[in-house]
Amino acid sequence: MQWTRLSFRLALRAVRHPATGSALLRVAWRFRRRNWWRRFPFLPLPAVDYVRWRMHTAYGDDHAIPPVEDVERYARWAVREP
Repeated sequence: MQWTRLSFRLALRAVRHPATGSALLRVAWRFRRRNWWRRFPFLPLPAVDYVRWRMHTAYGDDHAIPPVEDVERYARWAVREP
């Protein structure tokens, strides 16, 4: 699976389940690169080296693409209220 396909599948889940969509958006905002508005393409995307580090620590491979279920589960966990 590629990152584009993962994003598309997550968007579909977000449409079907608004609470999941909210959690995914909140996590995506947390992952954005600092000063993202100063670099092309001027989108709040995460830094590539940060994503590679996250994939390495989670899956043991810098170029791993997580399953949709893992991303959804992480997003729900990350935004839950204590």
